[in-house]
Formats: sequence, structure tokens, C-alpha cells
Amino acid sequence: MNTRILLVTATLACTAYAGLAQANDTTTAQAVPYHYGMPLHVSKVISLTEPDTLDCKVVKADMKYIDETGKPAEITYRKLSDACENQG
Repeated sequence: MNTRILLVTATLACTAYAGLAQANDTTTAQAVPYHYGMPLHVSKVISLTEPDTLDCKVVKADMKYIDETGKPAEITYRKLSDACENQG
């Protein structure tokens, strides 16, 4: 009888731990496309990424950040590529 209670308790503990791990997973957040005038409540920027290109052109970039409430968020936006900075 004690073995059964121990196994049930261990199973429930593992299930609860797996649920917490999924709740803390930030990779499932969908990136929101930016539109002009959209309020951004950025507390801390985590990363800025864009595709590598040698051409000066408009590219789609991503910004991952922590908002004012402490939740992770992601936004996509269009910008001139970094290659434009090297042209003079």
C-alpha cells in the first residue's frame, strides 16, 4: 500500500513539474507585426535579429523583449538592412 502511495505522489510531482516547465517556455510566443503608432512597453530588449545581406534593402527584423509587466514578447518590423550603413 505504501509503495502505491509513493508512486502516485511521484507521478503527480513529475506532472506538476512538467506543467511548470511548459508555462515558463517563451519560445511559443508569436511575434506580433509592428504597425505605425503601436505603443511598445519595452522594459528590456533581449535580442535584435535580421537576415544577413550584402545589399542595401528593406528586410524583416525581429525584436525579443521583456515588457513592463515582466512577460516576454516578440515583435517583427521592417527596416533597412545593416548593409546600408556601409554605403556612402
